[in-house]
Amino acid sequence: MKPYGYKKIDAFTSGESLGNPAACIYLKEGQSLSEADMLHIAKRHKGFISEVVYCRTKPDRSFELTYYSSECEVDFCGHGTVACMYDLIKGNPALLEKKEITIYAGKKGVLTVYNEIETQDAVYISAPKPRHIGTELSIDEVSEALSLQKNQISNSYPVDVIDAGLKTLIVPMTALKDEISIFPDEQILKTFCLNQQIDITLIFSLETENPQNKARTRVFAPKFGYLEDPATGSGNSAFGYYMLKNKVWDGSPITIEQGGADRIYNTVKLVYMNDCIRFGGKAATRIEGVYHH
Repeated sequence: MKPYGYKKIDAFTSGESLGNPAACIYLKEGQSLSEADMLHIAKRHKGFISEVVYCRTKPDRSFELTYYSSECEVDFCGHGTVACMYDLIKGNPALLEKKEITIYAGKKGVLTVYNEIETQDAVYISAPKPRHIGTELSIDEVSEALSLQKNQISNSYPVDVIDAGLKTLIVPMTALKDEISIFPDEQILKTFCLNQQIDITLIFSLETENPQNKARTRVFAPKFGYLEDPATGSGNSAFGYYMLKNKVWDGSPITIEQGGADRIYNTVKLVYMNDCIRFGGKAATRIEGVYHH
């Protein structure tokens, strides 16, 4: 068995919120893991964290990140990227002096990390370029998949599919009380998502618990081995592009609150700059040690 640097880091924490947990495995020069190894390690984390991030420093001092859930490789993981990069930057004086850092993020290629730790105690990640896919799914199909009544889905905004890292089905809710209280059947929703080739499902309300926040979201991700993702970079980035498309947001800095009634909500920061959404937040290291594999 070989030792690997290891941390369990919760991303998008705010106040007493628990954030979204990621396991970060830091590969030193000369270390490698096969795809089978990475999936095996992720399977052993099922129920403990959402995704495992494998981070390798490249010869040009940029970083290469690969993401796995307990089910499969994940094209892109926003909260894992925030967790890993916040930890690396805050713990390295040389990186802390840099305002921008290049990363190679899963299957989404080159992205930029913006270091705002000193000013906002946060890092921002440039979201992958969006694909506005659209959908012909009916309200009947969507409500059945989410175990909702049809009148719980708002007709003020459209149901849509946008990919800003992960292919995201976006569903507007009529009322905050419904949005925070529903808990879909995991297997029904997983089957629906697999059949429709959807990665995650985001429901939202423009009514919020804290009036200073722009919207309340929840994200369901049964395709990746768990029902709900408690704080999501890629999903909220897709939602940001949805808000821009539907003229709900002008691109200025906002905070999204995320989570159901069963938890203190987490917060995800969004801003639209240079034709790109940046999502951000801070993170908290909970466990640090060595992983043996």
